Amino acid sequence: MSGLVAGLFRHPVKGFTPEPLQAVDLAPGQGFPGDRIYAVENGPSGFDPDAPAFVPKQKFTVLAALPKVGLVRTRYHDASGEMEASAPGAAPFFGKLAEEAGRAAFAAWLTAFLGEEATGPLKVVAAPDPWRFTDHPLGQVSIINLASVADLSRRMGVELDPLRFRANLYVEGWPAWAENDWTGRRLMLGWGEAEVFKPIVRCAATEVNPATAERDAQIPKALFDAFGHMNCGIYVRMTKAGRLGLGDAVTIPQAEGAAQEALA
Repeated sequence: MSGLVAGLFRHPVKGFTPEPLQAVDLAPGQGFPGDRIYAVENGPSGFDPDAPAFVPKQKFTVLAALPKVGLVRTRYHDASGEMEASAPGAAPFFGKLAEEAGRAAFAAWLTAFLGEEATGPLKVVAAPDPWRFTDHPLGQVSIINLASVADLSRRMGVELDPLRFRANLYVEGWPAWAENDWTGRRLMLGWGEAEVFKPIVRCAATEVNPATAERDAQIPKALFDAFGHMNCGIYVRMTKAGRLGLGDAVTIPQAEGAAQEALA
């Protein structure tokens, strides 16, 4: 069962703008390149960069708690560690997140924009490589099946932007919802290999329209009403290094019995 890579995205700052990619190099034990390498604490989170450990997303400025974050548009420059940011009614920001002063400046800029909605104090924290501020400590790469989003859209009677789900990888060509049954199976990602870890349980962040920053679709409720669960997408863990690009195949191998029957 094969699909094709229709989109590759990273989110350099957790909760902020997804950035499209043409290709990535993935490897076991390594974070998704450039993804969620920074996060903004909304009050002290307890994160220690010298001993990184999982911190729940509620400790950060994420869409689930602060939809207004969706109005901020960011762009990160890998070579320099600098970031651009803009938001309605705010002066543009440009600073170096790779340096403490730049992180403090962005926190101050964001505090002014969010106002009373941020309980704060806000602080930008950096992830030591290969750590990533993912929503699950073992969720190395997140994948969305575009057919599943399309089916959910039909059931809800609205056209859902797949970027609501803030995945790293968007696949076309898989049957809708087939991915929910793949836990523990081997997945070919271009030239690399991965193991499907678990389905992704969706939260209120998906209710926020990425274009307007308004809560306009009750996605978790719609999933539960239609299917009895709140899953959309899967997490995978790399087991063999490889390069993955737009248009590459993403394949679930046949089960052993099915493969033998095909050869008979």
